[in-house]
Amino acid sequence: MDRLRRCLVAVVVLLGAAAGCADTEREPPPARGAIVSTTPLLSLPPEQTAAMLADGDIRTPVRNGVDAFRLEYRTITPQGEPTTASGLVVLPRTDSRRLRVVSYEHGTITLKSDAPSVDTRNLSERLRTVAFAAAGYAATAPDYLGLGNGPGTHPYTHAPSETSASADLLRAAESLAAQQHRELDPNVLVTGFSQGGHAAMALGKALHAGTIPGFGVAALAPISGPYDLQHVQAPAALDGRVVPGAAVLFLSYWLTSMNRIHQLYDDPTEAFQQPYADKVEELFDGFHSEITIVTSLAATPAQVLTPRFLQLATEPTGAAAAAVAESDGTCDWQPRVPIRLYASHGDRAVPYPNAEHCLQALGSGSGNATLRDLGEVDHAGSARTALPEILVWFQQKFPPN
Repeated sequence: MDRLRRCLVAVVVLLGAAAGCADTEREPPPARGAIVSTTPLLSLPPEQTAAMLADGDIRTPVRNGVDAFRLEYRTITPQGEPTTASGLVVLPRTDSRRLRVVSYEHGTITLKSDAPSVDTRNLSERLRTVAFAAAGYAATAPDYLGLGNGPGTHPYTHAPSETSASADLLRAAESLAAQQHRELDPNVLVTGFSQGGHAAMALGKALHAGTIPGFGVAALAPISGPYDLQHVQAPAALDGRVVPGAAVLFLSYWLTSMNRIHQLYDDPTEAFQQPYADKVEELFDGFHSEITIVTSLAATPAQVLTPRFLQLATEPTGAAAAAVAESDGTCDWQPRVPIRLYASHGDRAVPYPNAEHCLQALGSGSGNATLRDLGEVDHAGSARTALPEILVWFQQKFPPN
């Protein structure tokens, strides 16, 4: 019996040792920010860079040519699971070995193919990124999760995943620069427009808090972001301050996106009236344009949403409150770096009080955060007006290396 017991013990020990060997030989999961693929997109001298920007109605000084790449890289889902995303990285053609970085965060899109790294149609977000590189900066523009070549659907105005996708593209860009025997300045300049203003604040907050190892923040310049969903953006979408089509798009996009993360409803009919409940989730699959979506839904939020979800839009509880908390709060920090918020009183897509609430949350008494009123220009006009000013400010205070 003792001999049998000794044999059994020996077998158990051997099996345990084998399992231990298997564990040690198992490869660790891919690092976040690891490059999956690199695709060259542009390689232009200064004259062609200037001509391309001028064709896109971007008239900023061009200091150098550019080389642009689409990177597909490792990142995480809202649930923390491994996934991939794509993004645009544009490097300046200069002799500088150390490059200061601008992270440009793009505005609302519903088509995967409109993302900066894959867009061949209107190119506006890509050209805005190129403009910073043409001034001597290394420029990054994440497509965000579920857009560009990223799998799945996009979690719209979801601050945590905007941050993780942006941060992991910075890591990928650092690897790309190293391949070319260059390095990135770790203190990042961050800007963005519309949804990208929201994403810029989220990224800046994380960089400032030191939660993105290897990177910090030098300055922020967000434009016309929906920073306060609960107290500004949703009420304005319901009371007519936001034009009806934009209001329907914003609320429907947000609800279908957040439902995938927080299960706001079990069936679309709980949130959306018929006949829209039967088709609304399919409309936000990444393959329908904004125009197609708006013309497929009713003219106003009151005609699209159920009474319960109209109330939840301004008085969120339960899962809706948890979802709102992951969209709001990007301005709830005390900056030690300069922040210039840009917004327009003429904006009827993202109302001006969003920026006022953000400034208040940041603590305007510190002197580090200011708000620039762009006047009566519309939503798109706020980007056209602000971006040249932001580039000048970056060049004066944080010149390219």
